[in-house]
Amino acid sequence: MHSLGTAIFDTAIGRCGIAWSEAGVTGVYLPAADDEALRRHMRQRFGPAPLSSPSAEAQHAINGIQALLDGAAPDLQDVALDMRGIQPFHRRVYELARQIRPGRTLTYGEIAAQLEDPGAARAVGQALGRNPFAIVVPCHRVLAAGGRHGGFTAPGGVDTKLRILAIEGARRGDEPDLFD
Repeated sequence: MHSLGTAIFDTAIGRCGIAWSEAGVTGVYLPAADDEALRRHMRQRFGPAPLSSPSAEAQHAINGIQALLDGAAPDLQDVALDMRGIQPFHRRVYELARQIRPGRTLTYGEIAAQLEDPGAARAVGQALGRNPFAIVVPCHRVLAAGGRHGGFTAPGGVDTKLRILAIEGARRGDEPDLFD
């Protein structure tokens, strides 16, 4: 998928990247070791789009991501995503994940059950592992069975996932804070 533009922006967890097309945000990338590593990862995933001033939709997403990572709970469901080229199953997983509110979590199995395919927990995990819309599609809010943290393929791995969940004050149902 090729993007029209990309930008790097500051957040409470480090510098993130965003890519966009005329149809919406094509991807969000979490912090890498440095800006050059971030740009390299973005080029590999989103194509050779130049760094530029964000489109209105990209700026809207940036503002929401920054607010979320500062501890606010903005609704990012209205951020337009360009899902051209995304497999139909992955789209369904991403749409369900977008409904998980900040501070809440689900498991891969719970998402599979909502898809009416309870045996698809592994496929849900694979779809979320390929999520190009980090934070906007909150794959960090999806846990392994029993509430285990599971994997996280974004830069920083599980440490980044736990950091974001801590910022959000994540809980499962009526359980105490995941970090107590």
